[in-house]
Formats: sequence, structure tokens, C-alpha cells
Amino acid sequence: MAIAPGVATSTDSNPTEEQGAAIDAPGLNYFVFALFFIFGGITSLNDVILPKLKELFTLNYTQAMLIQFCFFTAYLVIGIPGAQLVKRIGYMRGAVVGLLTMMTGCLLFIPASQTATYGLFLFALFVLAVIAAVVWSFRNRLQGEKHEQSSLTGGFQLLRRPRFGYGALCIFLYVGAEVSIGSLIVSYLMQNHVMGLGEQAAGNMIPLYWGGALVGRIIGSLVLRYTSPGLVLASVAAGAIALLAISTHTTGTTSGYSLLAIGLMNSIMFPTIFSLACEKLGAKAADGSGIINIAIFGGAVVPLLTGMLADATGGNLALAMIIPAVCYAIIAGFGIFARKPA
Repeated sequence: MAIAPGVATSTDSNPTEEQGAAIDAPGLNYFVFALFFIFGGITSLNDVILPKLKELFTLNYTQAMLIQFCFFTAYLVIGIPGAQLVKRIGYMRGAVVGLLTMMTGCLLFIPASQTATYGLFLFALFVLAVIAAVVWSFRNRLQGEKHEQSSLTGGFQLLRRPRFGYGALCIFLYVGAEVSIGSLIVSYLMQNHVMGLGEQAAGNMIPLYWGGALVGRIIGSLVLRYTSPGLVLASVAAGAIALLAISTHTTGTTSGYSLLAIGLMNSIMFPTIFSLACEKLGAKAADGSGIINIAIFGGAVVPLLTGMLADATGGNLALAMIIPAVCYAIIAGFGIFARKPA
């Protein structure tokens, strides 16, 4: 998942810690980078764990998608309590507590595997996601940026603004679509009419999906310098829809690689939606960032709905891809809507 840029800074020459002062620590940016690298790795590992647990516990797609539901629900449930904890003990100590929590989540996989308890696996994934949710909420503070004090009420009031409300919805839908496709890659590529791969071989293809996002981010950063961000967003969303259509209406390697190529289209969506939605929020930028953080909960809801549709259609994954396609269509609409400066 992409890291959004900071959207507001302060010119206060004498900030205090309570106001969100910058942290003067050489090399801190490397620490923050390492944190997000770990979070991204753990998030993408869900795509590998999901088919394994689906087979182990003989789950249907809806039940298997509870893995993503429990993981991304942390962004909704832990956001506010986590914020209070960080405000009380500080950002760096909060990061340490989070890493210890992450270690606990990893260790919970041991009793979960020994007892073969699906519920314990889900709880372990939730604990793993806690640190990602908390640090994401305070990513700008850890990177030395200073923002106005935020409030959840102020954030919800921003939803009345069409540009921000539409953008927050698109963050919800984008994360949901990205996670839905990633969750089904292994099962999709294993289908005989697609690539007919074994589970391990299909799992080895997942890096192409996330690697495409990395390559696309590099290319996108150059394109966005010369082209309207809104139009670029609309174009890549339309490209994702086209690739989904190709994948679901063809067979063999064409079907498989067109699905994997969607990662390339996903690359610039999150930061572009974030920036367009929060444009000219001014002092309310921190409030908007809080709502964006909650909107990541889409990674819990949309995959679950996709799994339900797959089960309702007898395991038809091609038909289930309609849900991510609808998500991308709405995102394309936002790109057109926000193509002009706020």
C-alpha cells in the first residue's frame, strides 16, 4: 500500500512537542522507511497466507477473506486509542510499543498453528496490523512534519465537502480493490483455464503484482510533474478496468498476466487520491488525514464482499472481479471530477 505525502506544514519557529514538533534525530527517516517496508511486507504476505489457510481449514472465499477483514479492521478500531497512547508516551516510544506488539502477533502464530485454530490466526493478524494503523496515523510526525491538532469530529465535518468526501470514499474503494485482487491472485492463477499453476508457483507470481506498483510509482512520479493528477488518476483507473476485462474474458497467460499488471495501475492511486482530496484543506489537513486513515478500512469490507460474490456464483472468480471493477470506475470518476485545482 502506498504512503501518502504530507499535506500541511507550519511556519511556527518555536514548536513544542504537544503541538507536534519535529523530531531532531539523524537517520530517523531511514527508521520510518524501514517501518513502512515491514508493514508493506506483512500486508502482502496476507496474499500468501490466505490460500494456505483456505486449504488448511477448508474455507470458502468469504471465510478466507476474514483474514483481510481482521487485518484492516485495525485501522478502524485502533486509530483513536492508538492516537491517545502515542500522545501520552510520545511518537518514538509509541513506535517501540508497536513493534513489540507486532512481535507478539508473530509469536501468536505458533500456538495458532499448533492448535490449528482459525480464530487464533485471525486474532494474530489483527494484532500484527495494530502497529501499522498507529504509526500510519502519525507518519508525518515521525518524519519530522508539524500539523495542527486534529479531531475526529472535525474530520467527519470535512466529509460534507464534495471533493474531500468523494476522495475519502475513493481511498476506501481503492484499498478494497487492491486488496481484493491481491487476495485472489493465487486462486485465480491456479484455475485450469487461466494458467493452471500449482499453489507454490502461483504464490511466486505475487511479487509481480506488488512489484508493478513499485515500477509504476517511479514512472508515475515523472508523469505527474507534467500532467494533471486528476487525468492521470482517471487514466490508470480506466486502465485497471481494461485489464480486468481482458483478464476475465481471455484464458491462459494473457488472462493471468493482465491481472498481475493491474499492480502497475494501482501504483499512483493512493497518493494521488489523497492529495486531490486534501487539496487546500489548510489547517484542517490533519483532520482530513485522520479520516483518510479510517477509510483504509475499505481493505476489510470490499474483499469480504468480493468473497461473498465468488461464493454466491459457485466460485466464479471472474464474475467476482466485478466488485473491484466498480471500485475503479468510481475512482476514475473522481479523477475527472478533481481534474481542476480546488
